[in-house]
Amino acid sequence: MTPGTRSGNGPSVTAVVVTYNRRDLLGEALTALGAQTRPPDRIVVVDNASADGTAAMVAERFPGVHLLALPRNIGGAGGFSAGMARAMGEGADLLWLLDDDTVPEPEALRALLDAREAATGEDGPPVLVASRVVWTDGRDHPMNTPRPKPRATAAESRVAHAAGCVPIRSASFVSALVDAAAVRERGLPVADYFLWNDDFEFTTRLLRGRRGLLCPGSVVVHKTREFGGTDADPGDRFFYEVRNKIWLFTGSRGLAPPERALYAGSTARRWARTFAGSSDRAVLRRALARGVKDGLFTRPRPTAAILREAGVLPEAELPPDGRGHGRDG
Repeated sequence: MTPGTRSGNGPSVTAVVVTYNRRDLLGEALTALGAQTRPPDRIVVVDNASADGTAAMVAERFPGVHLLALPRNIGGAGGFSAGMARAMGEGADLLWLLDDDTVPEPEALRALLDAREAATGEDGPPVLVASRVVWTDGRDHPMNTPRPKPRATAAESRVAHAAGCVPIRSASFVSALVDAAAVRERGLPVADYFLWNDDFEFTTRLLRGRRGLLCPGSVVVHKTREFGGTDADPGDRFFYEVRNKIWLFTGSRGLAPPERALYAGSTARRWARTFAGSSDRAVLRRALARGVKDGLFTRPRPTAAILREAGVLPEAELPPDGRGHGRDG
């Protein structure tokens, strides 16, 4: 199927893939997208100013893919915001969000769509359906395990289980099918997060008071270098974990007050494990200090302004961002 051609009478699906200097992995991911038994109607690749020939590879090997080549790296958060804005501006009904090192199995998208249809209730379909993410050896990847939804209602659990799924409260951008109408209402990912926690903030905001599912029948392989969870030693990048979590807990609309307390406690325990397993705690302490300072004394810039600087779309065409203040802050 040529990307951009709607499959049958169902909703149109645009796959949004964000990449940065991972040309070979991206090629593998795009090949897998083309081999889906139900291919996406359109594929948007957001290239975050890669310097490894990514843009040339996409143009040569995948001419049907829409390539959005950014003039500078605005991170995974900015990349997904840019790709989603572009896809929605071109009329996508559903957005399939994938990292560039994510290789979906052939039935992955079909399974997501089937689960979404099977779990449609009186309130409509779920606004998000996530894939089961495995590592290269087939084990469930601990980095991308969606958070089960606490206190899901009996009716919600019954509908989910009838569709072969599990109710969830959040998901990652490794493979998530989201409703574009819900994004237009609740807002894009916060681009200024740059990396880390952008998917958690976005999906909790999208799912607050709404239904999301984990679909075990949709399987993708996340080809990270190592098998590990979010408490692995991040080095200097720990700054983004700290700053963004503080931004999230103090400014995002994604979590209700009791949830903030719950997730803040789990975050503190994970940070303790990160420090315990670190080979260079001095680096982590410096990153922690910087992250706390920026988290407490700065706020995210408007996503619209960041995307406008990157030349993605005019601000008037952008949905609101998720900073809690709408489009203009």
